[in-house]
Amino acid sequence: MTRIALFAGAFDPPTLGHMDIINRASHVCDQLIVAVAENHSKQALFSVEERRAMLQEAAASYPYVEVVSFAGLTVDFAKKRKALFLLRGIRSAADLDYESEMAAANRQMSGIETLLLFGLSPHISSSLVREIAHFGGPLEGFVPPKVEALLKSKFTARK
Repeated sequence: MTRIALFAGAFDPPTLGHMDIINRASHVCDQLIVAVAENHSKQALFSVEERRAMLQEAAASYPYVEVVSFAGLTVDFAKKRKALFLLRGIRSAADLDYESEMAAANRQMSGIETLLLFGLSPHISSSLVREIAHFGGPLEGFVPPKVEALLKSKFTARK
């Protein structure tokens, strides 16, 4: 039986923290579906297609990874793709509280369990990366090189 996991998120933009989770997923699953969520309630910096393409490039060396986009409830998409569990990264106690609540709700709705991996880079978040990029700060060590270039061009175009 193939162990399929789903790692869903906004990934706006993808960070090295996300890549850490993708890399470490190989220890717990045979196939990882990285799913970029379409969230119409948030104003994203990058389009869903841009985020999917950035992740596809960043994860190209991982043969067990498939990058897709989706809309709707994560658990509905996970069931459709036959995922055995959801994979989530946590950076802090606040993340643990939030993710614990989400895991319980997702399990109640679908029976799908959530596996939490502690991030090795707890200081990296997409919102922090956007803030650094907005002010022209250095992004090395926060995002993959291609994402860094796209962030710089995005903020240069806005000025």
